[in-house]
Amino acid sequence: MKVSPQEVARIAALARLGIDQDRLDAFAAQFNDILDYMALLGQVDTTGVEPLYSPVDGPTRLREDKAESRYSREEILASAPETDGAHFVVPKIV
Repeated sequence: MKVSPQEVARIAALARLGIDQDRLDAFAAQFNDILDYMALLGQVDTTGVEPLYSPVDGPTRLREDKAESRYSREEILASAPETDGAHFVVPKIV
């Protein structure tokens, strides 16, 4: 299966993405490279190979799921581009 620049344009339109006409060929080539690689992987004989569900042996180490406060309000507000001293100031959206 080969992806044409016209198909890339159609996918972009469905995704509501604006892609310049001159970049459609490049994206089509990238799609085709990915599909070619997937086809190559599909040719690998995996008979007798156990499925790999995780690259990590043993249980995954996770921190305890509990709420904790790491930063003060002042520290968090200090990293904001604009505040009123107590809240973040953001542009009006509606």
